[in-house]
Amino acid sequence: MEEHATRPKNGTRTCRPVEMLIAFNKPFGVLSRFTSDASTNRTLAEFGFPERVYPIGRLDADSEGLLLLSDEPKLNQRLLHPRHAHEREYWVQVERIPTAVALRQLEAGIVIQGHKTLPSKAWILEPQPEIPPREPPIRSRKTVPTCWLGLELVEGKNRQVRRMTAAIGHPTLRLLRVRIGKYRLGQLPAGSWISLSAGESALILS
Repeated sequence: MEEHATRPKNGTRTCRPVEMLIAFNKPFGVLSRFTSDASTNRTLAEFGFPERVYPIGRLDADSEGLLLLSDEPKLNQRLLHPRHAHEREYWVQVERIPTAVALRQLEAGIVIQGHKTLPSKAWILEPQPEIPPREPPIRSRKTVPTCWLGLELVEGKNRQVRRMTAAIGHPTLRLLRVRIGKYRLGQLPAGSWISLSAGESALILS
């Protein structure tokens, strides 16, 4: 495949295939689109992406974390269709501490709007991660503890994670996508993006 050099936002140069793949740490309150929906939410147009790229999949405006962008339309089907069993990992802050029974319910599948979610993996994160505070902050109640869960899915229906945790009695307070395939968001700051190397792209596409 023909290659050319690109300059990620961090200023370093890498050799990239013509097929561009970008990892973006989407902040809270940003739409997964370049045009406004007449809400107060920001759009991807504010972050200086190269021309002719568009998001692969989406994250709701009130969700955060790893969002991919590419100039290759075929990646949508390759990465997002459940038959490819492409893993996505989320960190989910919920109200109260789920029991082992509640976690097994998530893993077995939850019926949401007549559809049973595919089997997943769910666990309590140990140790609990130290995530920088969100702006605006999450709602909190002094008498109600919170807990961070890990949740691995191979599908991504509209607001699926939030609906799954609500169905077992643990409403989602904050939601971050931290991994797609074998590629982890890592320490990329919120609002920043990088053009992925061939090796990093392989972690997602393999």
